[in-house]
Amino acid sequence: MSTTDPRNVFLRACRRQPVEHRPVWFMRQAGRYMAEYRAIRERAGFLEMCKTPDLAVEITLQPVKALGVDAAILFSDILIPIEGMGIAIEFKPGPLLPDPVRTRAQVQALRVPDPHESVPFVLEAVQRLRHELPPEVALIGFCGAPWTLATYAVEGGGAKEFTRMKRLLYEDAGSGELLLRKLAQTNAAYLQAQIAAGAQAVQIFDSWAGMLAPDDYARWALPYVQQMIEEVRREADAPIIYFARDAWGAADSLRECGADVISVDWRVPLDVARATLGTDVGVQGNLDPATLFAPWSVLQERVDSVLARAGDAPGHVFNLGHGILPQTPVDNVRRVVDHVHERTRV
Repeated sequence: MSTTDPRNVFLRACRRQPVEHRPVWFMRQAGRYMAEYRAIRERAGFLEMCKTPDLAVEITLQPVKALGVDAAILFSDILIPIEGMGIAIEFKPGPLLPDPVRTRAQVQALRVPDPHESVPFVLEAVQRLRHELPPEVALIGFCGAPWTLATYAVEGGGAKEFTRMKRLLYEDAGSGELLLRKLAQTNAAYLQAQIAAGAQAVQIFDSWAGMLAPDDYARWALPYVQQMIEEVRREADAPIIYFARDAWGAADSLRECGADVISVDWRVPLDVARATLGTDVGVQGNLDPATLFAPWSVLQERVDSVLARAGDAPGHVFNLGHGILPQTPVDNVRRVVDHVHERTRV
């Protein structure tokens, strides 16, 4: 079970409790924009970095030390747990799945692995991070959502239209839905194991949710996210964040997912998001990542706008509307953290 340290403003905000200042962290806060990360990347491949606890721990801690963020997110990738299902993955440099899952027989052959056996390196990294992080800095675990992971599995990597995945669901709905169920089971167990190892909150990334029409989202994405969240809650009390990128057309469904916090991309003003989602869920976001390239006068104005739209009610975590972009100036990221803390301090 996860506990909320009274010094940890991030966890308290996720539970919609009053905080001394608005907590801040960033998606992809460990990444290519940091010189420390690039130095490691020059001597290690991406999968090696994910699967070597020494490296994963070091990379996870880099933005905590450099930026002063209120939460660390485990350095890994959403595709890591599907290897244990029997799906090979490569990065060249982007994700490549050399044997896509496109037939009923392939779906039926997929396993629902025990994460202690399939990803022990992830759990070791989580355990070590929890001991190394100060109590006021939360540790976030994460996974991919079933719909997003299924698109990679069926398409064989990234895609533009996701034609193969949608075609599978239209032509053989039973196989597509079995794939989604297995992914939900695999990643629910994965999140449970991360929480047991020391993660104090978890985020579910549904990066390709925006490729679905609202009715299709309600059929092919939402039920499997709900399945995951229900399964995680049976074993753990950690806050759950759900990020469905570019999926505001399905906002009515988002309210039903069961997460404690909905992470909102930059396409939706936070006051609109809060009014739509209601008061029984927190919100996270939602500065446009490209704004971090702006001069400080412009960047500060945009940060203040996000804070103003989020309002003073408890339950807001400041973040971006997606991940930090390569080439982003580190000084700008650090200044945002300091400004949010100072601007919202009570």
